[in-house]
Amino acid sequence: MDALLTAIVVWISANLSIPANFDPPHIEYASPAKMIEMRFHEAHSKTQSANVVGQLPDVVAIYDDKERTIVLPEGWTGTTPAELSVLVHEMVHHLQNVNGQKFECPAAREKPAYLAQDRWLRQFGHTLENDFNVDMFTIVIKSACKS
Repeated sequence: MDALLTAIVVWISANLSIPANFDPPHIEYASPAKMIEMRFHEAHSKTQSANVVGQLPDVVAIYDDKERTIVLPEGWTGTTPAELSVLVHEMVHHLQNVNGQKFECPAAREKPAYLAQDRWLRQFGHTLENDFNVDMFTIVIKSACKS
């Protein structure tokens, strides 16, 4: 896994304006139910509970800033461009975290991660919209700061 994470860091650094950092995150695997529980707890503890219930079904992976941990779904193998793109998305969050990048709100850091994921997928003839039903409008909404 370390070689894969290193390759992804190199790709992100070369293709986006995010500095490379080769301190890898921890990787864990969890059931979909556990991931939903973790996301709900995270959103609720940050008092960003606005429409959290509506966000629960699309928990694909999680990055925990404090623990520097990526949580992937049980059964994740990384054998498809779509599965690898999920890791790319979470690695963007890891690099944002370890590089100390600041955002207007937690949601704002999603846009670079989604754009990186889509760029990764396009190398293989896929798109975020086709593989995950996430279009640009969805990205704008998910990355908007809500007052």
